[in-house]
Amino acid sequence: MKKSTFLLLYSLFFSLCSVQAQQIQWASKLIKFSTDLGGKQNGIKRILGKPDSFPQGGSSANAWMPKNALDGKEVIEVGFEKPQLVKQIAVCENLNAGCVVKISVDNGSGNYETVWARKRDWRTPTFKSTATADHAYYFGRKRRKVQEVPNVFNPGIEYAVLENAVANVVAIKVEFNFALLPGPKQIDAIGISDSEKPIEIKINSNSAFENLPNPESLEFDNSEVSNVIVSQDGQKIFYSAFAENKDVVFSSHKQADGKWAKPALAEPSLSLNDEYNYLEFYSDKFILKGGVEYTKNTTETGFEFLENKNGSFQSLKPLKIAAYNNYDKTADLTMTNDGKILIMGIETDFTQGGTDLYFADRKEDGTYGLLQNMGKIINSAADEGMPQLLSDNKTLLFSSIGFSSYGNYDIYVSYRLDDSWKKWSEPINLGNKINSDSFEGSPFYDETTEMLYFTRVVEGKSSISRVKIPKKELVKN
Repeated sequence: MKKSTFLLLYSLFFSLCSVQAQQIQWASKLIKFSTDLGGKQNGIKRILGKPDSFPQGGSSANAWMPKNALDGKEVIEVGFEKPQLVKQIAVCENLNAGCVVKISVDNGSGNYETVWARKRDWRTPTFKSTATADHAYYFGRKRRKVQEVPNVFNPGIEYAVLENAVANVVAIKVEFNFALLPGPKQIDAIGISDSEKPIEIKINSNSAFENLPNPESLEFDNSEVSNVIVSQDGQKIFYSAFAENKDVVFSSHKQADGKWAKPALAEPSLSLNDEYNYLEFYSDKFILKGGVEYTKNTTETGFEFLENKNGSFQSLKPLKIAAYNNYDKTADLTMTNDGKILIMGIETDFTQGGTDLYFADRKEDGTYGLLQNMGKIINSAADEGMPQLLSDNKTLLFSSIGFSSYGNYDIYVSYRLDDSWKKWSEPINLGNKINSDSFEGSPFYDETTEMLYFTRVVEGKSSISRVKIPKKELVKN
């Protein structure tokens, strides 16, 4: 009896260990592919590594966009870091899933063996394009617009569970027939597992963020709000909103009951531009304002320093950066409290794809040196921006649409790992209490009250929310 009980417990323990030890790898190298649109966004290399778009799926600059996306056939061969037993293959299809038709594996012999094939559903008509295959796909770029594709979404993951596991798999070949379904197509990632349990794709977050209270929405009666910022003593809040046919700066003060008073237009000197006016940094000594007229292809940036004299602001000097280059009229910015290092969210010739995060050092004359990209860990092929650097000069909040998220722009935190300002930790999503399937951006963490302020856009209407986050959960020692 005791022996039987022991064997049963041992068997259960072994089974649990087997489940927990599921080995998963994502494609790490390209071997061969049929087409590539090229470029940093939607290029073939975007298929490598773990998923960037799932679990939510949808259109992403971080996914491979096939040239024959409407009615052509495509083939891709990818390799993995080390050989392993394969029982399951997962193909993450961002848009209009269901076009994988055949999967083959290479066990190191150099030859591919077919291990999975889709059975043809004769009841489903094959989509027919009205343009030639090579130029049929409209992907929203000005340089190519031949035929607009049907507005179909339908993301999904093709889980191909093999009848018999294959040992020592080093590469796989995936064949697609994009004529099976209408609409655009994107492939996010290709993974393998030694288990038939479906590969679970999780957002990179942590339990502390998932267990936060529900955010409180501030009832400020403004439209198109952005750029939330709080004074260092936690007693004043500033933000931009659309009024008088332009973005203007509003402010509010904290009342005795802890609630914010009804906002009013801030000092006129903060809203002089005819289009954009916003604050990016606020200290007891100075503030940094955006929306200043400037000349492109110079050191001018559209930002200026203003002296803070008990709430009255006087212009000190413009912010100048060597060889400043920005595709847009505006940019996002944060800096260290002493002003020696600034971080910008802009799009230049050197971005990883869309808007990236850059840093620059202050020179002896008070201007800043060349902007340097902060690296591929924190910058994706999509957009990163709206940064806030906390007082430890290591904790960086920002918003992005380039990492696994809950649907749209989400707010993330990353930590500086060395003194180069180019090495950052993998961004951590702030969880589903803060982030949703809507837009979340403009994060500002008030270290005095341990309150995170951010903007959210739902059905075209933007608002400001706040939520309590203990500093010990946000800032690493």
